[in-house]
Amino acid sequence: MSLLLITLPSGPPGNYPYATSADGQTPERYGASPANLLPPGGRGVETVGVVPAALLSWQRVALPKGVGAGSPRLRAVLTGLLEDRVLDEPERLHFALAPDAGGAGESWVAVCERAWLHAHLQALDGAGRPVHRIVPELAPDAGPLRIHVVGDADHPLLLLAGDGVAGGVQSLPLNAASLPLLPAAAQAEAGEEAVEVLAEPAVAELAERWLQRPPTLRSAAQRALLASRSAWDLAQGELARSSRARTARRLGTLWRDLLHAPAWRPLRWGVALLLLVNLVGLNAYAWRERTDLAQRQALIRDTLTQTFPQVKVVIDAPVQMGREVALLRQTTGAASPRDLEPTLAALGAVIDPAAAPQGLDYAAGTLRLRGLRWSADQLATANDKLGALGYQARSEGEDLVVAAREVQP
Repeated sequence: MSLLLITLPSGPPGNYPYATSADGQTPERYGASPANLLPPGGRGVETVGVVPAALLSWQRVALPKGVGAGSPRLRAVLTGLLEDRVLDEPERLHFALAPDAGGAGESWVAVCERAWLHAHLQALDGAGRPVHRIVPELAPDAGPLRIHVVGDADHPLLLLAGDGVAGGVQSLPLNAASLPLLPAAAQAEAGEEAVEVLAEPAVAELAERWLQRPPTLRSAAQRALLASRSAWDLAQGELARSSRARTARRLGTLWRDLLHAPAWRPLRWGVALLLLVNLVGLNAYAWRERTDLAQRQALIRDTLTQTFPQVKVVIDAPVQMGREVALLRQTTGAASPRDLEPTLAALGAVIDPAAAPQGLDYAAGTLRLRGLRWSADQLATANDKLGALGYQARSEGEDLVVAAREVQP
């Protein structure tokens, strides 16, 4: 399943920055365009909406016991818990609970403007690019402080996440007034604290000058791709998709990660090695079987030419062997299993002496006994004995037909 990543702009529906990826690891195409000109979605494409970090706020809440992500009371509970913490009316805000919420302790809640989010989702849906999942550009998490410098030279922006960041994620302008607001780790000398600085190419020079650290280049498309790997999904409440759609999306994401994610590389190598070993084993087995078959065929040919030296060219050894044996039998006057006497002798070993046929016909190695009809059980019992002698019997109407069994080459 490929990815279409659409970053939702801060204003009304208009141009949408986007990126595409076939493997979920590296972006292929990126740019910005109106909703109806975005790359097509549809079957086999997961469309992910990315909410910029500057448009989200984060709150920590302790949910009452029995209230979780799927609870019908969740919206009312979050409204009551956050009513005094948010600057806007709760009815005008969209709340999304952390994917690991529901256990003991506090959980993160993402908050954004409800009407703004709905407007963009409706615009994309109307353009034939319905969003399957909504993820935050940055989410609170534990770990070293990470500073993302984004934007352009005229409006550079600092995005902070990691340990020591108040509110989980912060968005600040990059200027002299903002530097004192950075966590202590960011203000320390380079090398004294574990701080990761990432910057878009357009502001990389500004980032190094202001933060006194060489940044790692990371484009907006790469940042959106990393955001898509998050377990977060802001499509909750009235925006929640059906459980079937969520399951299909998870399976598609898992399949894409199995095929391309670095974390699954050892498993992919193991599967490839297992398939290779099986392929080599099957080829070795086939080679051995071919060799054994060739040896058996050579043995049959040698037996034919040694028994009948007059045979110079071997085309079909079993057939030629049968012809030579039949010719030798005719020459010496020996009886053949197809002759009448051996056939009668074999029949006499299985037939009831009290059963008297009305007549006998013999032609071309086939003995027909008229007026002698056997049941299925009698026929099966007789064939068990006749088979050991090289004959077989069958019923044809009121007659019993006995003939030498055909020898398969």
